[in-house]
Amino acid sequence: MIAIYARVSTEEQLKGYSIEGQIEECTNLAGTSEVLKYVDEGYTGEIMNRPELMKLQADIENGLINKVICYDPDRLSRKLLVQLMITENFQKHNVELQFVRSDYKNDAEGQLYFQVRGAFSEFDKAKIKHNTMTGRFRKAKQGLVVKNAGFYGYDYSKEKSSYVINEKEAKVVRMIFDYYTDPTSNFKGINGIALHLTDIGIPTKRGAKIWHRQVVRQILMNEAYTGDYYQNKYDTVGNYVKKQAGEKVEHGKIRPPEEWLKAEIPPIVSKEQYDYAQTLLDQGRRRHNNYGKHNYLLSGMVRCGRCGGTMTGRRKLSHGKDFFVYECRKNYAGAKAKGCGKEMSENKLNKFVWENIVDLLTDPKKIAAFKDTEEKPYIQDELEHLQTEIEKAKKGRKRLFTLVSLSEDDDMDLEEIKEQIRDLQNKEKTLQAKYNELTEEIKSSSQKEHSQTALEKAIEYYFHTESDEFSLEEKQKILRTVVREITIVDSDTINIQIF
Repeated sequence: MIAIYARVSTEEQLKGYSIEGQIEECTNLAGTSEVLKYVDEGYTGEIMNRPELMKLQADIENGLINKVICYDPDRLSRKLLVQLMITENFQKHNVELQFVRSDYKNDAEGQLYFQVRGAFSEFDKAKIKHNTMTGRFRKAKQGLVVKNAGFYGYDYSKEKSSYVINEKEAKVVRMIFDYYTDPTSNFKGINGIALHLTDIGIPTKRGAKIWHRQVVRQILMNEAYTGDYYQNKYDTVGNYVKKQAGEKVEHGKIRPPEEWLKAEIPPIVSKEQYDYAQTLLDQGRRRHNNYGKHNYLLSGMVRCGRCGGTMTGRRKLSHGKDFFVYECRKNYAGAKAKGCGKEMSENKLNKFVWENIVDLLTDPKKIAAFKDTEEKPYIQDELEHLQTEIEKAKKGRKRLFTLVSLSEDDDMDLEEIKEQIRDLQNKEKTLQAKYNELTEEIKSSSQKEHSQTALEKAIEYYFHTESDEFSLEEKQKILRTVVREITIVDSDTINIQIF
């Protein structure tokens, strides 16, 4: 089967480097419309990890492709090393490679020409990048804004190379600063402000309905709202390539202040209010976390048996008195799962868990039963069976690949064979997942010694505590030593998972 590979990066798209044109020229060279197309739009040629290129490589390895046509060598990559790695893989699987704009021969002379051309392509890419960065730096030194960062409260003007105030959004920015810096505000901290903005239906910059607390924090920390916008503040060289390669991209290292380039933009808040907000942000944890603070015995250990969500402590008012519960409800801004609302009295749950753990720690029979938990010898038999089935699936795929690569039957239904290959791949993945699951089960059983040690420590701490009444902190130490998780199925069914 003949494959066509085409690619444009974001910059080339803007310059009109047409994908359609590449495909048309490649199809003409193929001399048939019966081709498989692999197109990467908006991906840099500096990386190997491009979705369609990876798919092409996989199909080649599976024996479905015997010829690849590309418009130009720099469509494979503008980086020589990447070009050579791709073509080496093609040659390894006896795949013919053709270019519309270049003659390619798999001999010494052809390889030399290909490498020289690749080196010039890489040099051309570096030169374009250098000229672009130099131009942007020159504009930034003139006090112009060279790139739209998408700040809430502003619109970017290409004509002015600066930001202009978006009055509708600017009002919200001022509201956020006012809410946060006003000591009489009804909103408790950043989370309260985010919830309020969500409740009154104000959309975010991207039009989302939910405000995340981190978005509010970023607005409060953004000095640009005072009219001072600094460019060249972060060293982001290489971030674009890392992002497209699927790597985690940090904001960038902060350059020395003398390298920052200041641009003046219309201010939305005063410098004084911004500085005051920064002071409150530094004190924010102490300022709001102590509000209504109550120490929950089982904090961080309770899970809902209905929806699987974590249950957290909450204070309620009943007959004029405080009443505390563990509740499956997430009320922080931007929570993806709000919880099902299940709740249980803190006193009832605390009493149940504590009494059960004390019963375990003080009952010799239960201690012995815990230590003598039976092993599961049948697991090893299951592992051997799964390993056999995994090998069968692998051999089945190899037979199909061989059939495709050696057959000269033009009437062969490649799509049907590809479907069979995918079915075998899915079967292998499912079996492998089960194999891994059982392996983890064996691994967890090997941690039994650790569990016994934890139980022994809890018993020792329990019997060596001198006071008749355990304090909340002492109870927490014992429970956190032996309890992994507490699951509330209903008011009468509570499961305690021991380490």
